[in-house]
Amino acid sequence: MLSRRAFVIAGGTAALSFRARPLSAQPSLSLGYLADVPGEIAVYARTMGDEPPLVAYHAGEPFPTASTIKVLIMATAFREIDAGMVTKETPVRIHASDMVGGSDIYGYALAGSSFPLIELVNAMIRQSDNTASNALISYLGFDAINRTARRAGMLQTHLKRHFLDWTAIVKHNENVSTARDMASLLFKIERGSREGLTTIASAPSCRAMIEIMLGQEDRDKIPRGLPKGTKIANKTGEITGVRSDVAIVEPFGEVPYVLVVLTKELRDYSAGIEAIARVAHDVNRAVMQAQQ
Repeated sequence: MLSRRAFVIAGGTAALSFRARPLSAQPSLSLGYLADVPGEIAVYARTMGDEPPLVAYHAGEPFPTASTIKVLIMATAFREIDAGMVTKETPVRIHASDMVGGSDIYGYALAGSSFPLIELVNAMIRQSDNTASNALISYLGFDAINRTARRAGMLQTHLKRHFLDWTAIVKHNENVSTARDMASLLFKIERGSREGLTTIASAPSCRAMIEIMLGQEDRDKIPRGLPKGTKIANKTGEITGVRSDVAIVEPFGEVPYVLVVLTKELRDYSAGIEAIARVAHDVNRAVMQAQQ
């Protein structure tokens, strides 16, 4: 079990080096209420500078990813596009073994039918469609996706199974990551987009990934804690005992930042979601106050 002590987290001077307005003060966050979450929680937040994170709470602890790992699958698809191995219009077949009932977009697709890669990526992120996700895993391959993780510095992240593969779940072949690892991937996507650099993918691909995440339809966690109108490129995840969210906040703004909140073994989902929203509110307030 994670420790349940109260704590205060203070980031270093968060001066942004990537063409974003620097913070003028040292953000200080008191997040002792996380000890009262009815389950386990990890938080990692950072701006786009090289300084220490704003928050790093159980950041290296492994957590089930649920659907948040779909950002890694998307990054792998765009790396394949950058390498000229595929295009956005490359047809990807949905096999019978990929199909998951209840998938919002492709739940009723015919086994053996094919769809453009980019359509599956959009459905995987925006509607969290599990059939689309499984088709992409089958097409790209576990090895390629896990290589992308290592290239992103996600050394504790492993994709081991398709979504809702009950045989794998029973064998405890869980998809896992850490708050720090997920933040590393989001940081590279935002930096590539903002600076016009090739990071985990080319700059155009990084911008395209952010645009897709901006269309995420689940807005009940991190976005719930942020002011109305805040731009949020996020991906949520939900399985038994898990309610999580990973986000780039204000990706095209003056002071963007990355926020990851992962949970596991939740005994009260409403309390877990409320904690995520409260963390988002407090981190955003600290960043805004530091700009003044």
